[in-house]
Amino acid sequence: MITLRAVTLRRGDKVVLEGANLTLHAGEKVGLVGRNGAGKSSLFALLRGELHEDQGQVELPRHWRIAHVAQDMPASDAPATDFVVAGDTRLMSAWQALAEAQARNEPEAIALAHAALGDAGAHDAQARAQALLMGLGFGPDELQRPVSSFSGGWRMRLQLARALMCPSDLLLLDEPTNHLDLDALVWLESWLQRYSGTLMVISHDRAFLDATTRVTVLLEGGRLSRWSGSYSRFEEMRAQQLAQQQAAYQRQQERMAHLLRFIERFRAKATKARQAQSRLKALARMERLAPVLTANDFTFAFAAPDALPNPMLSLQDGVAGYPAAGREPPREVLRDLCLSVLPGQRIGILGANGQGKSTLVKTLVGTLPLLAGRLLSGRGLRIGYFAQQELDVLRADETALQHLQRLAYQAEAAGTVAPGAPMREQDWRDFLGGFGFSGAAAQRPVGTFSGGEKARLVLALLVWQRPNLLVLDEPTNHLDLVTREALAMALTTFEGTVLLVSHDRALLGAVCDQFWWVDEGRLQPFDGDLDDYQRHLRERARQRREAWAMRQRSNTMPTAAARSPQQRRREQAQRRQQLAARLRPYQLEQQALEQRLAQLHEEQAALHAAWTDARAPAALAEAGRRLKALQAELDQVEARWLEVAQQLEALQQAADGTP
Repeated sequence: MITLRAVTLRRGDKVVLEGANLTLHAGEKVGLVGRNGAGKSSLFALLRGELHEDQGQVELPRHWRIAHVAQDMPASDAPATDFVVAGDTRLMSAWQALAEAQARNEPEAIALAHAALGDAGAHDAQARAQALLMGLGFGPDELQRPVSSFSGGWRMRLQLARALMCPSDLLLLDEPTNHLDLDALVWLESWLQRYSGTLMVISHDRAFLDATTRVTVLLEGGRLSRWSGSYSRFEEMRAQQLAQQQAAYQRQQERMAHLLRFIERFRAKATKARQAQSRLKALARMERLAPVLTANDFTFAFAAPDALPNPMLSLQDGVAGYPAAGREPPREVLRDLCLSVLPGQRIGILGANGQGKSTLVKTLVGTLPLLAGRLLSGRGLRIGYFAQQELDVLRADETALQHLQRLAYQAEAAGTVAPGAPMREQDWRDFLGGFGFSGAAAQRPVGTFSGGEKARLVLALLVWQRPNLLVLDEPTNHLDLVTREALAMALTTFEGTVLLVSHDRALLGAVCDQFWWVDEGRLQPFDGDLDDYQRHLRERARQRREAWAMRQRSNTMPTAAARSPQQRRREQAQRRQQLAARLRPYQLEQQALEQRLAQLHEEQAALHAAWTDARAPAALAEAGRRLKALQAELDQVEARWLEVAQQLEALQQAADGTP
């Protein structure tokens, strides 16, 4: 059980927790939510022991093993599988114990270390690690690639796999979905649903929280509040509570106003002075309720397009990919592309990472040239494009106001100013204020912005352009739940066309009414909804795992005829050594039990003799009590001896192949 009692935690001048109380039970799956900057990651650091409370008590069971995803990615040339296996701390300890025992040449310690390796699952550790990697989207040909050859996003998947590999009683996951596509996300949900320990997860993905958690903890104003149920249920109960609090506040304001009117009216009258004084005291004693200030105060909208060409885009016999660079030939990613984008369509683009979703949208918006085929744009088409790397191309030394000014001047110079777009500085300031950049915030360098603030600035620049076609490639990666809700509302009321790439199923489900699927170099319509797609992914993953497992078995298990006599003798010797290592702990325990049984029988015989010779009632009673205790211990030791004997027999029969 995890218990926080009156905990205060400070990070510099900021108070993260103030008198916070919380109780979580073993095995619960908990979503930790709160606004960006509220201190959720600091709470995780407190639970890991990296931070210490300034006041109060934090209690966790001492024997609990805690696993989390490391944020730093060390440079390593180790194969991906070995890197993940190293996350199994229990297995690594057993290997270390074996190496130390072998260095000391202690047979008994070596046998115990082999037994510990067996208990830690050394025989299938590689297979377990590779199953995790494949579930998270790694291909069979990538399992032995060195860690240093992967990009940053894939390295974070390696760190996630390493954390899942670690045997743990408490698993802490801080935004685990940021670098996952929908395929890997569906697999991770299934894995976490089967996880038997206590789970705490920080996420801005509503569907992920609903699928994996049954308790929600809200961190707000330095306090922790616990809510039972999924995240969606939490939102419902929270909204009801806020409505009740606001109603209570309004009733109190009305009551206070009534008392003040009475006091002001009658305090000067002698006949009413006593009543006025009484009401004045009642007003002073009244506990003031605060007005409800909710976090859901950010909204925005896309302006209605001035024109909707039909079709907006048309692509025939297209080939998308990357043009020749130096001596490198062109690289085709998608072939046989035939599509039309019509006014009012809301299309979600599905597919695993690396299949070509971003390549497709870059081609449609003109960032990448077509390698073959013909792409036609409708007259008056105005594309608003949110790219995954858009946050990276913001200029760190410029302010939000300067970004908007530059965009406005470029549009004016190109003669593409959107109708109704503001062109005065005060208009620009007012516009940015609607996105949370009012006053001094509009003059802050973008380099000081959080990821969520940068994403809001990019959204502001999109809205300013008044597009009639929105092409959004993973727009929610850095958005908190509040801003995601605002984006979903803005997109659902947008009168233009939307092409959306996202792993946020809540956003896809709210915005899109049809889907395209990018897979194995082809683009095709997906006939179904997101639930159908998730079922399709699970079935496909199962088939791939089974096919891979069959290939592994065929590659690693040569036929008896193909093995030489020396190989067979070596395998038999290895099996005998493994069997001896597994039998040894039970044999040692059996010997200890037999020694204890002999001691107990000797003591029992001595007590029987003493009880027979005793004459005093007190001595008789004491001997009787001791005999009863001895018999109880004898029963326990004999029962355990029988269990150990049965386990030894079962292991021997399994090794002999007898039923």
